[in-house]
Amino acid sequence: MTTLTEEPAEMPDTESRETAALTRSLVDKLWSYCDVLRDAGVPAIDYVEQLTYLLFLKMMDEQEKKLARKGKPNRVLPVGIDWDTLASKKGEELKKYYEHVLEDLGKRPGTFKLIFLGAQNKIQATGLLERLIKDLIGKTQWSKEGVDVKGDAYEELLSRSASDVKSGAGQYFTPRPLIRAMIDCVQPTPEDTIVDPACGTGGFLLLANEYLRREYPMESLNPDQRNRIIHGQAFHGVELVRGTARLAAMNMLTHGVVPSGNEEIIEVGDALLSEPKVRASLVLANPPFGQKSAITVLGEDGKVVKDEAVYSGRDFWVTTKNKQLNFLQHIAKLMKIDGRAAVVLPDNVLFEGGAGETIRRRLLKEYDVHTLLRLPTGIFYAGGVKANVLFFDRKRPSETPWTSKLWVYDFRTGENFTLKQRPLRREHLQDFVDCYMPGKPRDERTQTERFKPFSYEELVEREKVNLDITWSPASDENATAQLSAQEIARSIAQDLQSALAQIEAVINELSADN
Repeated sequence: MTTLTEEPAEMPDTESRETAALTRSLVDKLWSYCDVLRDAGVPAIDYVEQLTYLLFLKMMDEQEKKLARKGKPNRVLPVGIDWDTLASKKGEELKKYYEHVLEDLGKRPGTFKLIFLGAQNKIQATGLLERLIKDLIGKTQWSKEGVDVKGDAYEELLSRSASDVKSGAGQYFTPRPLIRAMIDCVQPTPEDTIVDPACGTGGFLLLANEYLRREYPMESLNPDQRNRIIHGQAFHGVELVRGTARLAAMNMLTHGVVPSGNEEIIEVGDALLSEPKVRASLVLANPPFGQKSAITVLGEDGKVVKDEAVYSGRDFWVTTKNKQLNFLQHIAKLMKIDGRAAVVLPDNVLFEGGAGETIRRRLLKEYDVHTLLRLPTGIFYAGGVKANVLFFDRKRPSETPWTSKLWVYDFRTGENFTLKQRPLRREHLQDFVDCYMPGKPRDERTQTERFKPFSYEELVEREKVNLDITWSPASDENATAQLSAQEIARSIAQDLQSALAQIEAVINELSADN
């Protein structure tokens, strides 16, 4: 398969504003069809999935024509499949040809298989399908829009579909301001192999790619470094749900990351079932929340088989049913020596006893667990989630513990966010990034009211090595006293939501056991 090699250029502020305006215009145009299709029974996430198929076909068709104009004719799409044929048909004939295209491409290797395996036409109304193909996708020259416009437009579509609570898409969408802050702290380089073992729609890989292209202009890199970014060898994601994996693959594609040959940037499967295929120098992840682990097998025919199981076949420190603890063990194992990790984890990983205590002890001793960001509620699409970001580095075996100090940043006390009225923005996390001091020795860090260090000895002496550390910054004690009744009620409601979610998880686990 011929690859795209578009590269974004550095843009002045005026051009950036123009790009943003073009992106908004394109998103509004694409999203305008969502309301129409929703009335026809097509949820937002299914709409984005159908757009994925059609955008891929249109972009590949444009690539073929671009090569032909340059006197380098080369088939990108298989013989017998092309956009012009699709767009020329009407009614039932169009629907049948479209479904034939989906089925045929699902049998092809590489990126075709990743995006089209198990693909189905969810738009049964032929009139709507024809409008989508001819009026929306067909009238836009996607290759002329540039990487920034079409990539940001696709990402914005994913963001809007994530807000569609009924579709459940939000579980695959980590807030982008949080990801950007995490990436600004760990500072990826062109030499890194960046892995997300639960990649969802690809947010971490996508924004790592954005960071690399901004901080390391393509013309400043050697050919190997440039190819690692453009053709995706620098990135590897694993996603359990095939439909979500295809969204991640398309997200990377529209942002200028295109695998060469039959390589796949996004792997479909359960990362916890087998040893990792790729060792990471940098792990960025937000593993799925939930107590019960399950083996899910997706056959070549697209059928899913689930079987409750404990992940006991892996080289983990301890066997447990807790999915987050298993992901934490998996991440620790897939890291290279001197590798770094920044991982979103729920509160229970910090305080749960038994397996949790064993894992925390091993992690503190064998890894340098150096920073913990306590996150407020109201920033995730799942209500009431209390989460944290844990930063740690893998080190060579040593008789003495590698963790000397764990710096904890309290971004929870006195902070209230909502998805609509007060959404989290990147600037809200700037103080944390400043305290983190990216790229500088950690012994130069300074304690503040929100940022405090705890020694290894203090941590292991805490009951069950509990890392659920809280305190009341002085500046927030006064603020707390002035909280309105509405803010207090909101805080109580968020705590109740979190408690109910944990109770529901326990009930589900007990029901499964019975």
